Amino acid sequence: MLPSILLVAIAIAIVGVDRVYAQSTLTISVPLTAPTQAVSVSPALLSFSIEGDRWPEWVANPPSYTTRNDFTFNALSNLGALTGLPPNIRVGANSEDRIQLDNTVNVVQASFPPPTASLPYPEASAVLVSDGYYTLSRFLPSGTHMTWGLNFGTTNTAPAIAQAKSILSTFSSTGASTAAGISLDLLELGNEPDLYGTNGHRTSGYSISQYVSEWNTVMSAIISATSLKTGVRPFILGLSFGHSDHGVGEFSPQQAFADGYLTTNAGKFVTIISQHNYEGGCCTALVSNLMSKSLTRSNLTAFTSDIQAVKAKGLKYIFGETNSYFNHGVPSVSDTGGAAVWVVDYTLFAGTLGIANMFFHEGIGFKYNLFQPVSLNRSIEDATPLNPPVAAHVQPAYYAAIVIAEFLGSSTRNLVELSTTSSNIISAYALYSGTSISRVLLINHQAFLSSSSGSARPSVSVFFSLSGGGKTVQIKRLSIPFADSKSGLKWGGQSYETSNALVSGSLVTTSQVLTDPIVVSATEVVMVTS
Repeated sequence: MLPSILLVAIAIAIVGVDRVYAQSTLTISVPLTAPTQAVSVSPALLSFSIEGDRWPEWVANPPSYTTRNDFTFNALSNLGALTGLPPNIRVGANSEDRIQLDNTVNVVQASFPPPTASLPYPEASAVLVSDGYYTLSRFLPSGTHMTWGLNFGTTNTAPAIAQAKSILSTFSSTGASTAAGISLDLLELGNEPDLYGTNGHRTSGYSISQYVSEWNTVMSAIISATSLKTGVRPFILGLSFGHSDHGVGEFSPQQAFADGYLTTNAGKFVTIISQHNYEGGCCTALVSNLMSKSLTRSNLTAFTSDIQAVKAKGLKYIFGETNSYFNHGVPSVSDTGGAAVWVVDYTLFAGTLGIANMFFHEGIGFKYNLFQPVSLNRSIEDATPLNPPVAAHVQPAYYAAIVIAEFLGSSTRNLVELSTTSSNIISAYALYSGTSISRVLLINHQAFLSSSSGSARPSVSVFFSLSGGGKTVQIKRLSIPFADSKSGLKWGGQSYETSNALVSGSLVTTSQVLTDPIVVSATEVVMVTS
């Protein structure tokens, strides 16, 4: 654990940058014990949402799908080894409302629109799956907790009932997924129903009151046709809206509650409310925009009233689908080192607001993926053919998941953001194990781009002021060549850019006394621990 810290004085020494980054000394008060605003966070704070159409490839090897995808397994297991629990997995998203159960197909049969430069790997327009599609859950790391989506693209109850029965079978006491140590936590009926009036699933003008009524009808039919019981897993994941008006009168948790959502027959099974959120829209952005400390806080704090409304009902609140920019990300932004910096800050700041889990959305070939689980034969940037194909690989944002997992660790986790309100480029978090401070994470949001190659890299000198002084700590760095780099990152001198997602290289950390400055370079994350 870190020695007792009275305050942190951060002296900013930035070379060669615009006045927007010029700062005076910044003093941060660090409580010796966990403050009352510290939030207990899950080891699965960072989790994954998987697009349903190509879930089989994500987790298993085609065409038979009888063996696991070792790259995916290793990438997830790396995280579980650091926290003691693998990330939670949700399967569904846009594909969720297009899936039909058909046991005449071998696992999955999907129809895809042609790729385009703006959408190189589009979602399927129609998906047929067999029972084997759901039993692929067994290939996840043991201890994984899952959420499975059900088709609400139609008010016909038959597709969703058939899917629910198939899912419950593989997670029964004798089911294959249960035997593999995988748990079914939640069922989700429908993906972003607030968008149904514009995406063809319902007529224009579809309202939240219509949604509440139809959702209760279909979900109640599922409950009647299956073994679901209140108070027993699996529970029901509620809402999963793509947007929220935060209680103004349209789609939001507040309005759903006002319309009787939780008092319906099906609503009594709801234990968690899900919101979908992205940092921005497609299709252009700058990496410096994504890394912006202020924009991230503006984005997330907009949901404060929603979080409070949900918690007032005794329910958990999650981002059941999230990532950088919707429609699979922005080229050369969502797949860069700057995205890694953003994921660290975005996830931890969300945790301090009381968002229990952040399910980062993944697919095959999506630009914002944390890792690409299979080889790709066309570019994720513009659909240009790749010859030879690019093998499965981690992307820069995967390092963020590793950093977060190691920062949270495997003991009791109480998280607080340290006040840095006078700094527009530095954010800092403290983690308390029990009530004692354990680790501090420092993030430099300034984008250092490849166009600056050859120039001095700006840096921030961080001074820790201690009671007793002279204490020694370990420093571990997420080193990123440039904010727009797509490879070459290292965490503590080690790389995950390997053929099997396993770590490579010798660990590099440094020791120093806390009376000496800790230098945090532009586009860098630094963890301080004893």
